[in-house]
Amino acid sequence: MTDSPTPTGTALEQAAWRRLESVLDPELRRPVTELGMVASVTETAPGDLAVVVRLTVAGCPMRETITADVRQALLPLEDCTGVSVTLDVMTPQQRAALKEQLTAGRPANPFGTGSLTRVFAVASGKGGVGKSTVTANLACALAARGLSVGLVDADIHGFSIPGLLGTSARPTRVDEMILPPVAHTVKVISIGMFLDTDQPVAWRGPMLHRALEQFVTDVYWGDLDVLLVDLPPGTGDIAISAAQLLPGSELLVVTTPQQAAAQVAARAGQLSEQTGQQVAGVIENMAAMTLPDGTVLDLFGSGGGASVTQRLTEALGHPVDLLGSVPLDMALRQDGDEGTPVVLQHPESPAGAELRRIAASLAVRPRGLSGMKLPVTPKD
Repeated sequence: MTDSPTPTGTALEQAAWRRLESVLDPELRRPVTELGMVASVTETAPGDLAVVVRLTVAGCPMRETITADVRQALLPLEDCTGVSVTLDVMTPQQRAALKEQLTAGRPANPFGTGSLTRVFAVASGKGGVGKSTVTANLACALAARGLSVGLVDADIHGFSIPGLLGTSARPTRVDEMILPPVAHTVKVISIGMFLDTDQPVAWRGPMLHRALEQFVTDVYWGDLDVLLVDLPPGTGDIAISAAQLLPGSELLVVTTPQQAAAQVAARAGQLSEQTGQQVAGVIENMAAMTLPDGTVLDLFGSGGGASVTQRLTEALGHPVDLLGSVPLDMALRQDGDEGTPVVLQHPESPAGAELRRIAASLAVRPRGLSGMKLPVTPKD
């Protein structure tokens, strides 16, 4: 733990220190007192508190949020009549101590072999099936259930996760460590957060692999229950790199009801035979919608999801489940355009309810050591 002053002084100062233990850094999601970010708390006059907070870097994008959270935590204190917050910056030595505190004992790849984080790599055979929309909503639905969730936008060439989550925040760098922005309580990283404009990314395989590797190993994710990875369409470089960097990952295959899309989606699932991944299930998106007059509209046909599950079950030699069918829904599209996922904005809508149900089924299997081999050898 980094050095923090011992909470002494007046009764109000001591009460303020205790209350600040509940204030979390918005990026690290740990108490600011534990991180050594609170330099001092002083009662400058009866009832008036002056707090000095050390930011990790001078350009911290969360400075206003931290200031507001500190004030909001302290103003309700009995006998407190005012709170002023002064922002300072950690010294290089304090930043080094913070980095050591955060990374001590952690492996270089926190999602490597033996990780307790459940990793879902969301794949599709072709573009335009709503894979990123499904991924963003599943992440938010899982987080809403109280899980600690991270989201990697691995679709480097066609990144869209920041827009779907309504965030324009940039990651914070603490030396070589990257702190991911948080949107709707989901920690998220995307190449779009590092670009100054909406410029295209024209990279070949080695650069794509390195980008994903940095997202996995250089980003401080903390202790996650679930990590979702939004893969690009198809079975190219990123899909293979994700399998290598995330050896315990499971594939979620997204398709539409259209048979042409289903045939291609099945190929994405069969990649697991070569990568050694498990297929967690199939999600059918853009399924039939019910119109106000009760008419059912199969705009993209029907049966695609069932077709993919059948093909994968036969090809892989074990049952693959259809986790759900997300209907066409105006709310899903509108909320995505506005950066407010439908599972949060309109949770009872047809699409919102189905996505939350799918997330609930994915959350059933807990983190843990079940099925993992422990390094224990019996004595003779």
